[in-house]
Amino acid sequence: MNKSSINWFVLLWLVCLTLILQACSVKKFIPQDKTLYTGADIKLNDTLYASFKQDENLKNALAKVLYPEPNSKFLGGYPNLFFYYKGQKENPGFIYKFLAKKRGEEPVYFDEENITQTVDLIKNRLENHGYYYYNVKYEIDQDTTAKTTWVNYKIAAKQPYTIAEYLIEEDSIHPPQLYKDIKSSLQKSLIKKGMRFNLQQFKAERERIDRFLKEKGYYNFNSDFLIFEADTNRYDKQRFDLFLSLKNNIPQRSKYPYVIDSVLVFPNESIEKEKRKLLPEVYNEIYYYQNNQFFKPKRLAPFIQIKPGETYSPDKSKSTSRRLASTGVYKFVNIVYKESDTVLNENNHYELVAEIRLSPYKKRAIRANLQTVTKSNSFGGPGIGLDYINKNWLKGGEILKTGSTFSYERQFGGQQKGLQSLQLGLETQVSFPRLLFPFDINHRFKYSTPKTNVRVGYDYLNRSKLYSLNSISAAFGYSWQANKYVTHSLNLLNLDYVRLGKTTNDFEAILNENPFLRESFEQQFILGLTYSFTYNELLSENNKNGIYFNLNFDTAGNSLDLFGKQKKGEQVKKFLGLAYAQYAKTDIDVSYHLNLNKNQFLVGRVFAGLGIPYGNSNTLPFVKQYFSGGPYSVRAFNIRSLGPGTYESSDQGGFFDQSGDIRLEANLEYRFPLFNYVNGAIFVDAGNVWLMNENEKLPGGKFTSDFINEFGVGSGVGVRVDIQGFVLRFDLAAPLKKPAQNWKFNYSKPVFNFAIGYPF
Repeated sequence: MNKSSINWFVLLWLVCLTLILQACSVKKFIPQDKTLYTGADIKLNDTLYASFKQDENLKNALAKVLYPEPNSKFLGGYPNLFFYYKGQKENPGFIYKFLAKKRGEEPVYFDEENITQTVDLIKNRLENHGYYYYNVKYEIDQDTTAKTTWVNYKIAAKQPYTIAEYLIEEDSIHPPQLYKDIKSSLQKSLIKKGMRFNLQQFKAERERIDRFLKEKGYYNFNSDFLIFEADTNRYDKQRFDLFLSLKNNIPQRSKYPYVIDSVLVFPNESIEKEKRKLLPEVYNEIYYYQNNQFFKPKRLAPFIQIKPGETYSPDKSKSTSRRLASTGVYKFVNIVYKESDTVLNENNHYELVAEIRLSPYKKRAIRANLQTVTKSNSFGGPGIGLDYINKNWLKGGEILKTGSTFSYERQFGGQQKGLQSLQLGLETQVSFPRLLFPFDINHRFKYSTPKTNVRVGYDYLNRSKLYSLNSISAAFGYSWQANKYVTHSLNLLNLDYVRLGKTTNDFEAILNENPFLRESFEQQFILGLTYSFTYNELLSENNKNGIYFNLNFDTAGNSLDLFGKQKKGEQVKKFLGLAYAQYAKTDIDVSYHLNLNKNQFLVGRVFAGLGIPYGNSNTLPFVKQYFSGGPYSVRAFNIRSLGPGTYESSDQGGFFDQSGDIRLEANLEYRFPLFNYVNGAIFVDAGNVWLMNENEKLPGGKFTSDFINEFGVGSGVGVRVDIQGFVLRFDLAAPLKKPAQNWKFNYSKPVFNFAIGYPF
């Protein structure tokens, strides 16, 4: 790293520190007759009702009514408020004018009128939670030196009102069947005897009953048709009877369920819809309208959960929409219900016609990408990729993707200057939106339709002065979503065959010096099974905080071992003349996203991986080994530059990639917005890789009980350009501790990382 880069790294840290320190001192900008409102606290006293102080639901409700919201803080200061004040100056300068516009916050000054408004809201929430006898007081805590004001609210209350009986009040103007269905819903009621009066719970109960009736076919029913009434006349203490009834002016069509009369499907609905009438193709009593057959009805039918003759169900409608969208063929799925008649049929039902209108993506696409790569080991060069994609390849939702890659790299510095690398690749993938299985079990997958994935690929790598590799890979397996958060992936067949081609004397010398490295290259016939489990709460927009959990399991060689043969004088078994790898490997990747406030996140991540060679192998195959360092790992170290253990490589040519059988990593990152589409980050990473067995060529590489002291640790800052989910990431980090050394902030050797997407 040159001197200019070092200066920029130090300057960036100094600018961040200066802004933080300046942002702490906004007192001088506050007018003489004003104080900055810094927030409020609510304390529940238990002098009048013993359980009042432990009412967590009430505490959460009261915390939301505190008004106004104070200015945001960062590391004890008010940077956004500071930018606002600086931007109000007569000549703020370009930087402060820009920051004031993008990040500035107007000051929130203390105003006693806000207390009156807050007290009214507190009283309202107390009554909504059943507390009708209460006492609300407040104290103003003002610091004239710091020019700040804090408010303390103190609340006491008597025993709340609780439910004695929960009853349905019937009348003669509504159908008996409607009341019968409402009563049947009470088996899962949110309201129980002895429950405290709670307005939000009553609203939730109405919504629950509405959802229940919708699933019973009441297409036009609405939760507003239900009304609750409380009667305290029968009781001396704070108890009441709760009555649920129907309003009198409910429309007639809302009182009866609906059935599906017919289902019409338009598999290729375009914006410019053809005016002429199409003749439908009927399959399983569903009508398919398409000019030229775009999607085979036989293949489309399993995605459609709405059936003629069945009761209307919003859940089946959502399931149909979700399953159709999961094929990847359609960009828009629109399900429209139309009332087919205005009179009740003989079964006291109204009828609906369901129209499923599907707008597909473009069926065929060709995508090309050109890139230039510059690596930390002085390698650089161009790369090009070309992909052909066919969505709905066989008119059954199949997605075909064929891609080819070409890259050329040359080393422009270091001991191996002039070393060249040429790589060619070809891969074909097909995804079928159903299980290809000896018998049909697709109907057992309720949430989404499973997929069968088939992949074959070939890759050629030539490193001049070293070696060439020919690689063949193939996979056959399944993937499916169990629910909104859980995804499974199972490859029953996962094959990798790498044949070491022409080698140079220099490379042979390297392999001769390191038998473990030679074995990891030679045992490149891998046939096994892989499984992946993913739980991701971050997919839900409603979750402010979320956990991501991924478990992978990979095993190989067990089935081949039944047929493998070991010739006299050979150390390993072979299958069809090929030495095969035998190992088990598993790893977990867990991260937690904590939403602090105003798009500020604290993200923690832990990764742990273990690979165990056994039977026919003494070491993991080279392509299955773990490595640490790089833009998605410990960012203060170059990719594959950590470990194993305390081992330090003296190779400057970039050939020897440091890897191991065990990998442990931990990351902590604070993310915050800077301005539109641009976010900042401060992070700390730690991690390393180790070997299961001792290797005399890699001293210090074996995993021991002292592994905690062998972590590589680094810290840095980052900038992320996030445009509708497409993220360009720039991270600058420097080591705090190297595995074989003591703690030392080595800011003179920062590492710059550029990547697509967030690191975790």
